[in-house]
Amino acid sequence: MNKQRFYLKMVVSSLLRRRSRMIVALLAVAVGGTILSGLITIYYDIPRQMGQEFRSYGANLIVVPSGDAEVLDLAMVQEAMVYLPSESLVGAAPYRYQMVKIHEQPFMAAGTALSEAQKTSPYWLVQGRWPESLGEALIGAEVASQIRLLQGSDFTITGTNGEGTSFSRDFTVSGVLQTGGTEEAFIFMAMEDFEDMIGTGGTADVVECSVAVSGEVLQGMATQISRHPGVEARLVKRVTESEGTVLTKLKALVYLVTIIVLLLTMICVATTMMAVVTERRKEIGLRKALGAANRSLITEFLGEGVFLGGLGGFLGAFCGALFAQAVALNVFNRPVRFFPLLIPLTIIPSILITGIACIIPVRSATKVDPAIVLRGE
Repeated sequence: MNKQRFYLKMVVSSLLRRRSRMIVALLAVAVGGTILSGLITIYYDIPRQMGQEFRSYGANLIVVPSGDAEVLDLAMVQEAMVYLPSESLVGAAPYRYQMVKIHEQPFMAAGTALSEAQKTSPYWLVQGRWPESLGEALIGAEVASQIRLLQGSDFTITGTNGEGTSFSRDFTVSGVLQTGGTEEAFIFMAMEDFEDMIGTGGTADVVECSVAVSGEVLQGMATQISRHPGVEARLVKRVTESEGTVLTKLKALVYLVTIIVLLLTMICVATTMMAVVTERRKEIGLRKALGAANRSLITEFLGEGVFLGGLGGFLGAFCGALFAQAVALNVFNRPVRFFPLLIPLTIIPSILITGIACIIPVRSATKVDPAIVLRGE
């Protein structure tokens, strides 16, 4: 039997002889590893999870005309949008506005890409359904109340376009929109219907974008977009600042909980190892009397600590994945990704924590006086 195998057998035998104490220490390390692994997973997945959650509150970036331009050229906007990665872009809805009349009452009509508007404004509550074909419109609750329209009602929009030409267009109400905001005073229709009614195309007053990235990254994208002529990108502060504040506080909470759990794990392991040293004082004294060096005692106790740390960290890595999955499903209602790199990232800190926790017990073991111990004092 070589030295390594003998050393391993000695360490394992020592742990098995004190199963009750070592199981407590192992559970402490496993719990610490579980919290560490779970919180690291959540920490790295928080931006993605929170980004998806905040996208339900509307656009976080708007594109408006810059300089002397009065409207946006959608072709130029499309060129500028290359700075928004497709994997991060949730939706981009252009809007064009025009004052119109229904029964001689003035209302604001908005033409948009309805499929994109559903992506950028998922919080809109529609009684009925979104328009699915040309000639259908989504009307705000305030408009519906004033002119007494319901889903399926027909109405006629009249007005004058920019060239002074009068127009009249029939629509059917596909749904009534409730948001609790200014949108309830608007009439939303497909951009094709709007352009056919107004007589101009390829332009927009604003483009609302929902992008699933952090505030700092989004600011960089906005700066790049604004370098294009006739285009200026602005952040929606109420969304981006709220997202940044929540993420900062959650990350601070992760740091705090991780530090506290690791300290408690260290204390538990140190207490257990100190009890083991006290219990083995006679054995330690006898070994030292027979010529055992302090180095061998240090190696043995540290070996036990490293073994506990490695095994506890290994168990904690997988339990932490389950813990993070449960948190993600209950808090964000979305699954979390498992990172294989978390296994070594959990095992290594667990070994370091148990190693540090063994320092005081090991020092106590090296200070045992064999003469005093063997006399029974």
